[in-house]
Amino acid sequence: MPGVALFTLGGTIAMAGQARDGAGGPVVARLSGADLTRAVPALGTLGVPLEVHDVDAVGSANLTFAQITALVEAASAAVAAGARGVVVTQGTDTLEETAFLVDLLWPHPEPFVLTGAMRNPTLAGPDGPANLLAAARTAASPAARGLGALVAFNDEIHAARWVRKTHSTSTATFASPNAGPIGQVIEGRVRLLTTPLRHQPLPLKPPGSLTADGVRVALYTVTLDDDAEGLTAVAGTAQGLVVAGFGVGHVPAVLADPLGDLAARMPVVLASRTGSGSVLRHTYGAVGSETDLLGRGLINAGLLDPYKSRVLLRLLLARGADRRAIETAFEQHG
Repeated sequence: MPGVALFTLGGTIAMAGQARDGAGGPVVARLSGADLTRAVPALGTLGVPLEVHDVDAVGSANLTFAQITALVEAASAAVAAGARGVVVTQGTDTLEETAFLVDLLWPHPEPFVLTGAMRNPTLAGPDGPANLLAAARTAASPAARGLGALVAFNDEIHAARWVRKTHSTSTATFASPNAGPIGQVIEGRVRLLTTPLRHQPLPLKPPGSLTADGVRVALYTVTLDDDAEGLTAVAGTAQGLVVAGFGVGHVPAVLADPLGDLAARMPVVLASRTGSGSVLRHTYGAVGSETDLLGRGLINAGLLDPYKSRVLLRLLLARGADRRAIETAFEQHG
């Protein structure tokens, strides 16, 4: 019977307290996939087998594009072998970015569901078991087919394109400010409320020898009374730049000329630092406004936040995309 493939990384969901290594220093003990599933007896009522793959025992702050790409390849092999869906457990720090990266690459109709935990198993009320169960039910559900990468957390289902971590400690940290959750898990049943548009995935393998790990895309967040020195330093060795501007896409006037100069030699994407809402196109016209900056050659990120904009731009550059292709991709995803 086709089952669900579970790939386990590190993160809070897999923390079991402290142990001692050979040198006597403290290390965080890691739960295996067998340990995680043993803590969720209700997985036995899933109706399909769960095949466990323990991957990299790494916190999400240390994950790389190469590791996530390899994970997508391993998950693709599991699907080719008959898996009806995929679940990945990882740390939550970068989950919104890894989920979007997976979504850009995942070529299959089978669901790819990511989850984690905010309370580790040593604390009262750990949320990992419930999140793992919700993710497994989502991955096994025919209703979730064709939706790409999803995040299942707190019995809500979010599209990778929109989900964000919004709180440092709350178990309800994951939200989709621009769209809301696309579904819920209610009494063990996956209920989809809406079906997001699915875009054509990017090639899993970039052409030639270039990889995403070989491309540097800088992220610059604009702040009050900013100046051009920090911007120039950040963008100095980059092949692309994402600017997290004020509000609907504004920067101090002093940054307008430097950004225009940078846009003449590399793709510069204009996003909003607010966390929700879109960069505008032609509402404001002063120097440093969205109209001015787009006129200087910056690319509009639309509804994509700065973190997801950086993921998309880095993948596009690794695949040799020209300016027009980059603009088209941001029009589609943003």
